[in-house]
Amino acid sequence: MLPTAKIGPYILPNPLIVAPMAGVTDRPFRLLCRRMGAGLAVSEMVIADSKLWHTRKSRTRMNHQGEPEPRSVQIAGGDPDMLANAARLNAEFGAQIIDINMGCPAKKVCNKAAGSALMKDEALVRDILEAVVAAVDIPVTLKMRTGWDRQHRNAPLIARMAEDAGIQALAIHGRTRADAYKGEAEYDTIAEVKSQVGIPVFANGDITSPEQAKHVLSHTGADGLLIGRGAQGRPWIFREILHFLETGRHLPEPPVDEVEQVLSEHLDALHAFYGETMGVRIARKHVGWYLQPRDEDRQFRKRFNAIDCVLEQKDSIQQYFAGLRNGEVFAA
Repeated sequence: MLPTAKIGPYILPNPLIVAPMAGVTDRPFRLLCRRMGAGLAVSEMVIADSKLWHTRKSRTRMNHQGEPEPRSVQIAGGDPDMLANAARLNAEFGAQIIDINMGCPAKKVCNKAAGSALMKDEALVRDILEAVVAAVDIPVTLKMRTGWDRQHRNAPLIARMAEDAGIQALAIHGRTRADAYKGEAEYDTIAEVKSQVGIPVFANGDITSPEQAKHVLSHTGADGLLIGRGAQGRPWIFREILHFLETGRHLPEPPVDEVEQVLSEHLDALHAFYGETMGVRIARKHVGWYLQPRDEDRQFRKRFNAIDCVLEQKDSIQQYFAGLRNGEVFAA
């Protein structure tokens, strides 16, 4: 039985959410994951300083045209007033849920006292949460880690603070800021948070298979899951997990023809969304993720990464899969 996932007035189709990932969860990827079964897809983080929104990167990150409701936009920064203003503006632009980033461990974010660095300053966290909630009349959610380091796992304290401030849901990555993405995620802290608050809690971290998804839900009692790196190159992971949770059985691996179709459509969407120059560059990492299990020596990906033309990218993918079906050695 799947848990019911709810954020404010929104009842999600299912409890599986695409975790926000900078440089990954752009509009083409969000739409693809929704089509593959995700119940919600959160945008890449938007920097809170609206004076920087004139850049191409910010404009593409704030593009939600054609996305199904509810549209969730993540904002990042360390100044309560600036974050409140960013929340207001994004709500005016069509965001229906605002997510505050206190989970990103990247140095370039933490060095500016944003992301998971904020968890070190609990008074500032309180000010931010209260300011953003007061600024908008749509649900505000919070994504965080278990703490600053393993000696300071303060997620339960911040979770209670967030609930008191009016935050409508929490997402918790099972690592500390100091852990970055090293080692294995732990879920005991997430279970502790779930036991102490009444708002929905979503678990995140190392959810890369249907079995792990079931284990994390059972261990934490979470209301749902955020799936990030597990969806890179495998957007069908959402339907696989849903099927397993509902039936206890595994879906078969997608056939080669479907993988080719999904990847080709993803490439087309990236090229259309970013234009040729940027689209070609951004497509490279996605192709690398899709083909990693089938290109162990990386030879195809090395050649593919040297291509700087849309048509050549598309042709090389067609040749790759034709060779895959014929059991041949591939070349871009």
